[in-house]
Amino acid sequence: MTAVRPLPAVLTGRWVRLEPLTADLLPELHRAIAVPEVFAGGYGGGPAGLREDLFGFTEWARTYYRWNELPFAVRLLTGEDAGPVVGTSSLADLDPGTESAQLGWTAYAPSVWGTAVNAETKLLLLGHAFASGIGRITIQADSRNERSRAAILGIGAVFEGIRRRDRRRADGSWRDTAVYSVLSEEWPQVRALLEHRVAGFAAPAGRGAAKMTRE
Repeated sequence: MTAVRPLPAVLTGRWVRLEPLTADLLPELHRAIAVPEVFAGGYGGGPAGLREDLFGFTEWARTYYRWNELPFAVRLLTGEDAGPVVGTSSLADLDPGTESAQLGWTAYAPSVWGTAVNAETKLLLLGHAFASGIGRITIQADSRNERSRAAILGIGAVFEGIRRRDRRRADGSWRDTAVYSVLSEEWPQVRALLEHRVAGFAAPAGRGAAKMTRE
């Protein structure tokens, strides 16, 4: 299959709906992720990158996200209705010539940590990219961010190594980046793992973010 650039799309799962991220959605995203817990592990350049006010967050977001590629807002589904935006993730560094892409720029409201949200978001985004003929998708994290690194391994990605002194954090220090990947031939196994994880979650009536727990 010849790789093509994945197109913007609305991707709907059981628990979440991914919508192309637009400026109009930034106030909702701000309410979800502009908190110290999200930036503590290195997101957005680390704690020094956090802008808690909406104006500052919007200015930061305009340069942080890859608006010319595929950033998504992650919206919680509550029964048959669309609930709040609870996070964001992106497909970027899209290169059909080398059949490669990066899945990243991912953050969620702390209220949905440990729920089906991350697994289903990864399931939808990886599926969208591999359906376009992408052969290798990388996922990266600050080497200090043990929670994110464990979550990446938990979806079945393979650890490739540490890229040392890779980029500056917001406080001026240098970040080492942990690099993981999923190849197209590994996708069926990874997809089955993610589907199994998503199926292992259940929620009572109302399906609130705080109620989404593993059985």
